[in-house]
Amino acid sequence: MISKGKLFLLLLLVQIVVLTLLYRHGYWSTIYFFTRAIWKNSVFLSIPLEKTINDFQVVPVNRTFHDDNIILKQPSEVQELPLCPKVSPLIGGKIGVQFYPGLTLKEVEKKNPLVTKGGRYSPKDCKYVQKTAIIIPFRNREAHLTHFLYHMHPFLQRQQLNYGIYIIHQAGNFTFNRAKLLNVGFKEAMNEENWDCLYFHDVDLLPEDDRNTYTCESNPKHASVAMNKFLYRLPYLDYFGGVSALTPEQYTKMNGFPNNYWGWGGEDDDISKRVQYSGMKIHRPPADIGRYTMILHEHDKGNEANEKRFELFENASNTWRTEGMNNLKYHLLSVQYLPLYTNITADIGTNKGEKQPT
Repeated sequence: MISKGKLFLLLLLVQIVVLTLLYRHGYWSTIYFFTRAIWKNSVFLSIPLEKTINDFQVVPVNRTFHDDNIILKQPSEVQELPLCPKVSPLIGGKIGVQFYPGLTLKEVEKKNPLVTKGGRYSPKDCKYVQKTAIIIPFRNREAHLTHFLYHMHPFLQRQQLNYGIYIIHQAGNFTFNRAKLLNVGFKEAMNEENWDCLYFHDVDLLPEDDRNTYTCESNPKHASVAMNKFLYRLPYLDYFGGVSALTPEQYTKMNGFPNNYWGWGGEDDDISKRVQYSGMKIHRPPADIGRYTMILHEHDKGNEANEKRFELFENASNTWRTEGMNNLKYHLLSVQYLPLYTNITADIGTNKGEKQPT
């Protein structure tokens, strides 16, 4: 026979256990009314509810609940951005090409706050269709470069492209080699990122129409169809100079560009033939869209006309498979990730027998 005193203590113990479990699951108001109904004259209930709650230290704990009768709200998934449209709604067609005396890179940087280190940009409100690298062979053209960046960054952003700009700087003052620098640019850019499209771009050419989309096609693209230098006409059918675009697969298929054109001229015609020799065709935008302004200038010192260009071109059909990316040699000197572009400096050697200029 259980005495009344022991029975009371047993009931009290059960109530304490139940209250503890309820409290641990956050049902404090339930505890309050439950105990009020049982212990009307309890000293515990003479304490205000607010004070009772504040006297306890609550430590938040992450828990996973499994209850078939309770539907828990799942964390909202990160919404995937929609694909950027094929034709950006931000482009407007023909654009003016302006030149500002004394323009500085700092001023260009201030006008392009969304461009990140190394000259990179990606649209924030849609997912890009292609990633495009702009490859520019360069030496001693600082004023041209400043205006190029001033013009091109907004131009490319309006097209909603994920892009990066690479300046491939030829070290030293030996004879310039545009095509070999472009090979260096291709290799170094692809080492950094898996670009979908590469634009090989002279620094003195600025597009006049932002419908000239900087993406690649199913065949190698010649973008600079109509330059002011040529009265906005294609100088000849196989012309491939100025601005061209290729996918990595197209570039590899034609073995890149020739490394043996030292000085001005000839390499663009060789490249045009490589497109044909490798079984591809040249794609061009309409002439009223592929318009470019060339910044007029004299031939740079160290980039005089190549006297061997015609001889090299005549032999291109025999050399394109062995002269190009598969025999490229150079020494990488530095890579600088500047606010508006990535600067790659390389020693690409010299023409055989060439002596140091004085």
